[in-house]
Amino acid sequence: MSDRKQRVKRVKLVEQYAGVGELRCQDRSFDRVPYRISRYQGVTTGGMPVPGVHRIEGQIEIDAVHDAPRRVGSNVTLALEDGRTLALTLADAHGRVLAEGHGPGHGCACC
Repeated sequence: MSDRKQRVKRVKLVEQYAGVGELRCQDRSFDRVPYRISRYQGVTTGGMPVPGVHRIEGQIEIDAVHDAPRRVGSNVTLALEDGRTLALTLADAHGRVLAEGHGPGHGCACC
């Protein structure tokens, strides 16, 4: 295990988003989807952020998504009110969404 990977000791809440956005799921787009999202960043024991180590989790208003139970496990894109987009996975039929960063040592070019 690399020294850098050993130093990742916890995740820290760094941002929270709430609003109404657009959800793109496979071949469909759903406007006016209320959401609440939290973004956590992996940090070292000294409090420094570790690039690529993050977790995004939250909730979307699933009633706005047609045939939502069939879409569980699907990759979705959530367009936030401020114009940013998040690539997420629809984790359950209740609207839970999440994404996790890969972190050091997984063959990426960034870490």
